[in-house]
Amino acid sequence: MLPPGGKEAGMTRDEAWAHLTTWCETDSLRNHARSVEIVMRAAAGRYGGPDADPDVWGIAGMLHDADYEKWPEDHPNRIVAWLRERGEEEIAYAISGHYTKWGVAWKSPMDKALLACDELTGFIVACCLVRPEGISTLGARSVRKKLKDKRFAAKVERHECRFGAELLGVDLGEHIEFIVSALKPHAEELGITGRQLHP
Repeated sequence: MLPPGGKEAGMTRDEAWAHLTTWCETDSLRNHARSVEIVMRAAAGRYGGPDADPDVWGIAGMLHDADYEKWPEDHPNRIVAWLRERGEEEIAYAISGHYTKWGVAWKSPMDKALLACDELTGFIVACCLVRPEGISTLGARSVRKKLKDKRFAAKVERHECRFGAELLGVDLGEHIEFIVSALKPHAEELGITGRQLHP
């Protein structure tokens, strides 16, 4: 029997992770997927309003780069198509929007949040990895300073970090602090405690 509205239950977090791990074999990309998942789950409560589903937002964050490792030249076509085949249009659309070269309009809060959280989360994790104390003492000021250094984490799109915050209508420093706060409880899992730099 279908739930109210006639729509079958959506993809579960376990199903999404199982698929991610078949396409992404490196720890670095899996770690990025997990970190953006964590931030997007928190973003649902902060930016999504009362009807935002943290599970849906988290899966969007988890799967946004799922095809990048195997098919970088075709990213994100493969994951978008895979999601649409399964009726996950909301997630597929948000992932389409995070790839700015496609020029897809950002319609929903989730679309905007994925763009705003993806690059910046990756950048913040990179900041943590070069600090002896990891994320524990990381603040917006340090992250902003690193953003100005174009040699650091050079592949990160600085424009997207700034534009994403504008899209959400929040101050960049405030958004950085939000992401840091979302990641801190998961520092051990994500390898950003900083202890690995100590003898």
